[in-house]
Amino acid sequence: MVNFEFQNPTKIIFGKDSEQCLGKEIKKYGKKVLFHYGGGSIKKNGVYDKVKKVLDDENIEYIELGGVKPNPRLSLIYEGIKICRENSIDFILAVGGGSVIDSAKGIAVGVPYEGDVWDFYMGVSVPETKLPVGVVLTIPAAGSESSYSSVVTEEKNKLKRPLDHDVLYPQFAIMNPEFTFSLPAYQTSCGISDIMAHLMERYFTNVKGVGITSRLLEGAMKNIIDNAHLVLDDPHNYIARSEIMWTGSIAHNNLLNTGRIGDWASHMIEHELSAINDVAHGAGLAIVFPAWMKYVYKHNIDLFVQFAVRVWNVEQDFENKERTALAGIERLESFYKSIGLPVRLSEIGIGEEHYQEIASKCRVFHEDDTVGNFVKLTRKDIVEILRLAK
Repeated sequence: MVNFEFQNPTKIIFGKDSEQCLGKEIKKYGKKVLFHYGGGSIKKNGVYDKVKKVLDDENIEYIELGGVKPNPRLSLIYEGIKICRENSIDFILAVGGGSVIDSAKGIAVGVPYEGDVWDFYMGVSVPETKLPVGVVLTIPAAGSESSYSSVVTEEKNKLKRPLDHDVLYPQFAIMNPEFTFSLPAYQTSCGISDIMAHLMERYFTNVKGVGITSRLLEGAMKNIIDNAHLVLDDPHNYIARSEIMWTGSIAHNNLLNTGRIGDWASHMIEHELSAINDVAHGAGLAIVFPAWMKYVYKHNIDLFVQFAVRVWNVEQDFENKERTALAGIERLESFYKSIGLPVRLSEIGIGEEHYQEIASKCRVFHEDDTVGNFVKLTRKDIVEILRLAK
C-alpha cells in the first residue's frame, strides 16, 4: 500500500425530498446563482420546476445557462464565464449529470482566472481558486458530484481532456434517487458502465498489500451488477436506483483508491474516441475496457483470475489460469451486451482509419510518452487495443 492522504470536503445530502435543503445550502456560499443544466430532460421530468421553486421561495437570484451536451463543450464554458463576470455571479448550481457538473467546474475555475481556462485542462496552468459549486444530481454515472475531476471537450481540435485538482470538489451534492426514475434505459446503462469503469480503473493496480480496498471495489462492482437489471426492468425501483446512485459516488470520490495507483488508460483512450464521434462515455468504455483487458491480462494473470472469481463468480480452473481470466473478461463483455451497450467499434461506426488519430491524441501521463499505470501503453499498443475492439 502506498502512502496517501484522503479528504473529501463535499457534503452529501441523500434521499427523498433532499432538494428541500437546496436554498439553505446555497445561502452558505452565495447570493447570486448561475443555474446550469443540460437539455430538456429536467424540464420534462419536473426537476427543473422543483429547483426553480426552491430558489424562488428562498428569494435567491439566479441566471439560467442551459445547453450542456454530453462530452461538455469548452465553448459553453466560455459563455458561462462571461455571464458570471458580467453579472457578479458568486455561486454555480449544476443540475444534471457528470457533463453538467464538469461544465460547471470549468466555469467555476475560469471566472477568477485571468488566462484561458483551457490552460488548466492542457496542464499549462494550475487552478488556485474557484467559485463555489453545488450539485443536484440527476444522472448517476460520472461521480463528478463528489470528485475533484472535470472532463471537457475542445471542439476545434476535437480534444477531450481531464482536469484533476482538489479545488474542483463541489461544496455539496443533493442526491434524490427519485430524480433518476425517468432516465431512458440506454442512459441508465451508460451510467452503469461509467461506474463500473471507475471501479475497474482503480482495481487493476501493481501496488501490493491493498486487500481492504480490493474487497471494497469488488463489493461495489458486484452491487452494480446485482442492481443493473433490477433498475432496467423497473425504472421506479427506488432501492435499486439508490444503490446505483450511491455506489456511483463512492466509486469516484477517491476513497476506494486510497493506497492504490490506478491505471486510467481505458479512460484516456475513450476520451479521444468520444471526442471524435461523440459517443456516450459509458458506451465508449464498454467497447474499450474488455479490449484493454484482453491486451494486458498476462501482465498479472493472478489479478485477472481474482477478478473473474470474486466479481463474476467464475469457477476457477486451477490448472489453467488463462482460461479463468479470459472467462471473467467474457462475462464483463456479456454483461455490457445484456444491458444494451455496444462492445465493438464497428457498432458505433469507428473504423481503422481513426485508430492512429485516437492513439496520437491520447493524453500521456508519463515522461516516456506512455499512457496508463498497470501497463504503460505506447501509441502502438493503443492501436492494437483498438484493433481488438473493432
